[in-house]
Amino acid sequence: MAICFSSLSEIYAQRYDCIIDVRSPAEFAEDHLPGAINLPVLDNEERAKVGTIYVQESPFLARKIGAAMVFRNAANHVEQQLSHHEGSWRPLVYCWRGGQRSGSFTWLLQQIGWRADVVQGGYQSYRRLVHDFLYNGEIPHRLVALDGYTGTAKTDILQRVEALGGQVLDLERMAHHRGSLLGDYPTPQPSQKAFESRVAGKLAAMDPTKPVLVEAESSKIGSRIIPPTVWTAMKQAPRIELRAPVAARCRYLQAGYDDILSNGEMLRTRLDGLRAHRSNAVVDGWLELIAAGDKAGLTEALMIQHYDPAYETARKAIGAEVRMTLETPDLRPEDLDRIAADLLRELDNF
Repeated sequence: MAICFSSLSEIYAQRYDCIIDVRSPAEFAEDHLPGAINLPVLDNEERAKVGTIYVQESPFLARKIGAAMVFRNAANHVEQQLSHHEGSWRPLVYCWRGGQRSGSFTWLLQQIGWRADVVQGGYQSYRRLVHDFLYNGEIPHRLVALDGYTGTAKTDILQRVEALGGQVLDLERMAHHRGSLLGDYPTPQPSQKAFESRVAGKLAAMDPTKPVLVEAESSKIGSRIIPPTVWTAMKQAPRIELRAPVAARCRYLQAGYDDILSNGEMLRTRLDGLRAHRSNAVVDGWLELIAAGDKAGLTEALMIQHYDPAYETARKAIGAEVRMTLETPDLRPEDLDRIAADLLRELDNF
């Protein structure tokens, strides 16, 4: 049976034993339904081969060769990954459009006796729902933005608020990036579509009658763009500002960015690219600190000469309303725990 989902909430609430994405590994890696596993009936090379035959030779030949590949791969999945399931097992299967790949695999599972269904419209139907939620209209959630200069431990505090039971939208975690010029992790960011799936899924699981704490960001986190409905809500959100002394921020950033601060070659390349925004004298000063191995001096210089001015410019452009300020003399773990508890108590007033 073909299952049609009319909303994201229906997809997140489905009660199937397993969701199976039969698309190629490359398609799956770009994005997929929440919780899906990948059992491709055509791998990357096979899909490309069938597509080439379809265009250059004939659709019939492509379908004939593709069918043999699909059922050969499907049989392998049944033998290797699925053989342990009992007769009551109920999987949900999808491909790109809900066509031949998912239809063939679902038919095979049904012939075995499993209660398999296929997603009508496939991944594309899911993607349309995500896109509509994040690009059209308004999100139903009431956002509160956690603001503050670079190095005020905003992300760390968000995680503590969430651990205490608060509703938190941690965009940097979902984007796999620390949200600044030097915020890359060793492993790559998710695709834009995968990032949007994470955002939509997180919001859909939240109670829209309660406030959602989010870090004040620019419109991009690394290479990922914050979707329009979320970005609009963030710009309009009341803000809670964190304040801490420069020395405390410097210590916190040195600990959190030691991997970046230890990579002199990468630092020189990234910072040299800021000459269009900062004077040559300022950038040359940063490069001298890198050469000297002065991590503390470089951290403080970047905060005062680059990050803090950029923060002020961005906040003025948005016209952000700061409703509350929280000050802390230090950013030790116990300080962050205290701030998180204070924040959680105050959120209901927003």
